[in-house]
Amino acid sequence: MPPAPQAEAAQSSGAALELLVHGVGGTTPQEMLGDPRTTRITGDATAAVYRRTEDVGAEQHPERHRDGPVAEAYCWSNLTSGNGARALWLLLLPFMVVNLAHWMRPTADASHRAVRLYGLLVRMVALSLTVLLTAAACEVALDLVAWQCAGTPECAGQRSWLGFLSTRQDGWFSQPGRRLAVAALVPAALVGLLWYLSNRTWSAYESQRPLTWGEPDSAASGVDADEATDAVTRSGARQVRQVRPALGRPGFWYGRRLVARLRAAHTAAGFLTVAATVCGSAVRYDRSSDSPVPAVAGILLEAGLVLCGLVAVAVVCHRGRSERRLDNRIDRAVTTFLPGAALTLLLCAAAYAGWSRPGWVSTGTLPGEAAFRTLVLGQGLLVVVLAVVALSLYRRAPEPRTILHGLGGPAVAMLACALGGVMTAGVAQRVADWLDGPGTPGMGAGADIAGPPVLLSWQASVIPVLLLLLLPPVIWLAVRTVRRARLLGPAIEAEYEEKHPEPGRTRRIARTRAAAALTDSAPGILGLLSAATLLLGTGAVAGSWLTGEVPGLATDGAGPFVESLAETAQSTGSWLTGFGVILFVTWGRRAYRDVSARRTIGILWDVGTFWPRAAHPFAPPCYAERAVPDLSSRMCAWTATTRGRLVISGHSQGSVLAAAAVWQLPDPARRRVALLTYGSPIERLYGRWFPAYFGRVPLEGLQQSVHCWRNLWRATDPIGGPVRIDEGRGHEVDRGPLKDPLVYGRTTEHPLPEPVLGHSDYQADPAFAVERAALLERLGPVVPQQAGTGAEDRGGAAQGSAGRSSG
Repeated sequence: MPPAPQAEAAQSSGAALELLVHGVGGTTPQEMLGDPRTTRITGDATAAVYRRTEDVGAEQHPERHRDGPVAEAYCWSNLTSGNGARALWLLLLPFMVVNLAHWMRPTADASHRAVRLYGLLVRMVALSLTVLLTAAACEVALDLVAWQCAGTPECAGQRSWLGFLSTRQDGWFSQPGRRLAVAALVPAALVGLLWYLSNRTWSAYESQRPLTWGEPDSAASGVDADEATDAVTRSGARQVRQVRPALGRPGFWYGRRLVARLRAAHTAAGFLTVAATVCGSAVRYDRSSDSPVPAVAGILLEAGLVLCGLVAVAVVCHRGRSERRLDNRIDRAVTTFLPGAALTLLLCAAAYAGWSRPGWVSTGTLPGEAAFRTLVLGQGLLVVVLAVVALSLYRRAPEPRTILHGLGGPAVAMLACALGGVMTAGVAQRVADWLDGPGTPGMGAGADIAGPPVLLSWQASVIPVLLLLLLPPVIWLAVRTVRRARLLGPAIEAEYEEKHPEPGRTRRIARTRAAAALTDSAPGILGLLSAATLLLGTGAVAGSWLTGEVPGLATDGAGPFVESLAETAQSTGSWLTGFGVILFVTWGRRAYRDVSARRTIGILWDVGTFWPRAAHPFAPPCYAERAVPDLSSRMCAWTATTRGRLVISGHSQGSVLAAAAVWQLPDPARRRVALLTYGSPIERLYGRWFPAYFGRVPLEGLQQSVHCWRNLWRATDPIGGPVRIDEGRGHEVDRGPLKDPLVYGRTTEHPLPEPVLGHSDYQADPAFAVERAALLERLGPVVPQQAGTGAEDRGGAAQGSAGRSSG
């Protein structure tokens, strides 16, 4: 028989813990706990759990904490911030964005073939971006520098560092093939650097293997990432079958096998791109002239490149991610043989190109126009097919709040391709302008070199047009925000029941609320940007294909106004693309050094790196693969040891980490845990943009599985919002909108004007302590214990002190 209530209460230690998780801005444990003296309980210098020094060992003396729970702070900011060198991760922005598209698929039956096709298409777009980046490096190093400038005496004569490659000196490296072989070191080193960074960041951030807490191993490995998993729980003799959410599967936050396979395939694709660029011109020369090189050598080399490329594509298409259990296997045949074979082919290509061909002279440009055109057309076709698949998935299980009716993933994939094109065109245009000195590459007789492929110039030319197209909706949003702020004024004064309102104070509050609502307009801007990019990109391909000249020359005879407009668009776009690349690095360094800048743009970066690398292995590392197992392990260990009550308290991005950690808990631990979120983007951003993982159904499942959940939000918060779930049983998950500021004017309790807090300092609101105490009251004993096995803790806690987290 279960123990009597009096005996159960006597067994309870009364232990209660609040585990604080900060947001994207990062903060110190001293600020979170409100005490300059803190002690690290567990963890390392990268991520750790801290307590006030006086609270160490508080479980042995629960009578000292009758007025509130013991506070712990989990600090994970070092996972995403640090020295300014990490700003270089922004150069991997296209890879991060396409990885987001993988997780943005609409809600649908995960066993459907369209779900697998969706993931396959995203992985193919990701592979094309790797090839595009490598091709851009080849365009700069091999075409512009080694082929054009070094092969032109006027260009090479102005740069002494090119002397050993120049045709003027007639040295050993003066032959075109040997110049290409030497220049291939640059793009090959870039591919090697990407492989190294991917492998190193995996070891540093994501290789922490999550602990298992007695969960059943329900399936063999090799199951696709999107397949549903069922968990069976037993209550007496009755079995209850539940669908385990994706983020709660044991292997979701441990994608070692998939990342290793994708890293091998993308590395091989990069090396093969360099090899094809090096040997392509030599093969064509050998076929069109009396070359001393045997023709069979070029045929064998091309056959090897094609075969290895097909293997790399097959590896990308293969399903390699397992989530039903921790899959610690590594496919050595793929991860070792494939990159090694590609590197061997690259060395063979360099040796083949370096074969002596005395009559070979470099003229014009390398044949990269067709390659870039094929890449751009392939990316556009993949995005269009991806959109068709996404629409079909959305129609099977429509969710009204899903952005763009399920087209968010294709729109983001299109944005990733556009970013890759901008970076490619920008670097190529700027290097060509620098090499050509006072001339303009490709613009007539005054130019020393022919310049980059015409398509890149057309892509640069459409950027000013794209900005002009975005100008009207941006102006419309600004006007609408101003009008909304004016309309909110009377309602704000009525809300505070202010008898003597101040117009300036009312305007500040109204403007903050109206500006916070702009976040909900982001999907429309994204849709317009992606559609315009697709149309303008198609126009750029058509223009370069039909004319074969840069925009300024292609409009000859169309009138002086049109010619001037085309030249202006081409030059402006060229400078904008180059400026954009510099701006990426500048913003990145400022974001990692300046806290205010990080809070401004950090949410976008941390949303992108929250998700595991499932589509692109060279994307920045996923911090959640370390943070989520940390949190779930801490909660499991504490509840198993003390059998106490635990409130995990997450702010901003910390609330998403907290929810993901709760999903990972086994049922006995989850029933002792309450979830408190505030300033949370879990539904407003994640639920709308990632409906398959944070949509209505997963969030309702989270609410039903956790003991109790409370969410605080403000109308002035541009990031957080309600979760829109009715818990039932007389309790609602949402409480809000909270008043911000707390009071309108000066009062006895608040003699000085209260600030408009927006997204920060939720703990400053009295409602925070009230709701935390209510959650602890509701925890209590959840499941009656059998005799001799102990009891759940009973009791409540009033409001207590807690630190402030920023995000």
